[in-house]
Amino acid sequence: MKTRIRELRARHDLTQEELARRVGVRRETIVFLEKGTYNPSLKLAHAVARALDTTIEDLFIFED
Repeated sequence: MKTRIRELRARHDLTQEELARRVGVRRETIVFLEKGTYNPSLKLAHAVARALDTTIEDLFIFED
């Protein structure tokens, strides 16, 4: 899975730590999400998308 978290986070001028605090997770979780090595729960995906003012579909790119 690919994500646009890093791109959108930069657009909103947020650090990984700031985004993590907004969604209630550790910074390491944001690191793993950005690398695509962690598949978030629907609740976390929604929280991240909301914090970055976008949709889940725009944030995460699912590959077959």
